[in-house]
Amino acid sequence: MGDMVGNSGAQTHTTKVTVPQQRAELSDAVRDAAAGLGAAERATASLLELVESMDDASARAASALPGWTRGHVLSHLARNADGLVNLLTWARTGVEHPMYTSRADRDTAIEEGAPRSLWLLREDLLAACGRFGAAATGLGEAAWQAEVLHGSGRAIPAHHVPWLRVQELWVHMVDLDLGIDFAQFPADVVERLIHLVLPHYAGRTDMPALRLEVQIATGRQVVWEVAGSGESHVVRGSGTTMLAWLTGRGGAGELAGDVPELPAWL
Repeated sequence: MGDMVGNSGAQTHTTKVTVPQQRAELSDAVRDAAAGLGAAERATASLLELVESMDDASARAASALPGWTRGHVLSHLARNADGLVNLLTWARTGVEHPMYTSRADRDTAIEEGAPRSLWLLREDLLAACGRFGAAATGLGEAAWQAEVLHGSGRAIPAHHVPWLRVQELWVHMVDLDLGIDFAQFPADVVERLIHLVLPHYAGRTDMPALRLEVQIATGRQVVWEVAGSGESHVVRGSGTTMLAWLTGRGGAGELAGDVPELPAWL
């Protein structure tokens, strides 16, 4: 999907997000899913540590997301796990199981769940995480290779689903506003999440063209090119700062180059 070229002793990998990702070979799909499930398990452990530091008052306090309390964030994370269970069920059975019945039903479930006590929020989250883990257990190669529809309507291979859970867990840990920021994300997760975030922008009429030159903490430079309107804006920065900016959570002031305003990510 990209070419590796030398760059002062470092490796640069250029990815054009405008080109649909080719489906992985079956064995690659299984490996990718397994890596994602491991990353999701570690992120879940970090989330539960944060939840243990909360009390009922802090659960009702404002999150970093406008109009949402921390209870909204926790309720959303539980419902997201259940939505991803639907996608895994779709992959396993071949029978369509949309992530959510509708956006309105999803939003209603979050609103109804948000005011609950911290104990109920935690128990709901634990149960939903358990259902996600159970749904992923025992999926075979064909299931991980199956195509399902993300809640946005975009087709994805099922082996991306565990990474979608990783994305939700880490980004919303930041939104809880309890001391977690993008700089604390595992280095291997940052690069993978940028891969997941960018397709939501590709092909949109309100999206400026981008060339992102990103320094990953492992020492690699990765370049992503995203199609959009006008001449390409070249933006440079660390992976964690770039991910914060791409998800609408700050970081623009720490980036170098011609940094445009982005449309809403989701």
